Formats: sequence, structure tokens, C-alpha cells
Amino acid sequence: MDWAGRVAAAELGDALPRRWAHSQGVAARAAEVGRILGKNAGLLVAAATLHDVGYAPRLATTGFHPLDGARFLRDEHRADERLVRLVANHSFALLEAEERGLRDELAAEFPLLEEPLLVDALVYCDMTTTPDGFRTSARERVAEIVGRYGADSVVGRFIRRAAPEIFAAVERMAAALVVQPR
Repeated sequence: MDWAGRVAAAELGDALPRRWAHSQGVAARAAEVGRILGKNAGLLVAAATLHDVGYAPRLATTGFHPLDGARFLRDEHRADERLVRLVANHSFALLEAEERGLRDELAAEFPLLEEPLLVDALVYCDMTTTPDGFRTSARERVAEIVGRYGADSVVGRFIRRAAPEIFAAVERMAAALVVQPR
């Protein structure tokens, strides 16, 4: 297991096994689609593996997992800046940060990465993987999240706002994968 896998397993494996299963599924998906990213394939897999590490109970200081995870990776592991920024901003986290009153904080600490294909690839991997690590469609995933959290919850409001962006990112990535078949 590589560094990202060891870190994520240590933080999520025992404490949150379902979240760990999701992260492993997202990482497996990243390994498949990374072929179109060239030198960024390994970065995608690492970000996919670590994207939900901020849910770990000992790391959850703000209760907003992208921010908590990014701070952990930056402060405890001195992780690569691009990796940290991907984790901080995965799957349109800035919109959820806004719902939580943390948008300015997230944006100031971890600016968006200006690498659209890489960002779309992480959205694609996350939003086409179930909580148990299996494949799904982005529409089913969004519906599952709304159902799990409730439409009027912070997460429910965020995911409904983000849905058009999520679907567009998944469509762009699916098109990129078709252009560059295995």
C-alpha cells in the first residue's frame, strides 16, 4: 500500500469502515481513469484515496471534511500542495463551504486548482462511487446523498446546488475517456 493508502487506512479503516470502503472505491476508479492524465495519474489516485480523510473523528475540528482533511494533510504530513488543494476542493466543496459559512476560509487557505481535467476526474471518481465503494451513476449518487442527509440539511442543500456542476464534470470526463479508449 502506498503512502496515501496507509494514511487513509489508518484514519478511516477502523473508525469509519464504510467511508474507507467508499474511498477505496474512488481510488480504484481513479486508477482506471488516470490513464488519460499522464503524469497526474498518481496525484489523482492519491487525492481519491484521501478525499474523505477529514471525516476521521480525530480530524473533524470544523465538521467540514474537505477543510479538516486538507489541514491534516498540510499540517501533519506536509503533503504536496496540489494534493492538499484537490482534497480541500473536491466535488465542488466550495459550495458546501458557503452553506457552512466557511467559503472565505476555504478559498483563502486552499485556492481552487486550475487544472480542469484533474478536477473533473476527481469529481467523476467520487460521484460515480457509492458509499460502499461500488460503481453508480452521478444522478443516483446525488439522489442517494439527498436521501441520506435530507433535502433541507446543509449537505442536502449543497448537493442540490452542486448537482448541475457535478453532472457537467462527469459528462466532460466521460467524453474524455471515450476520446482516449483503453
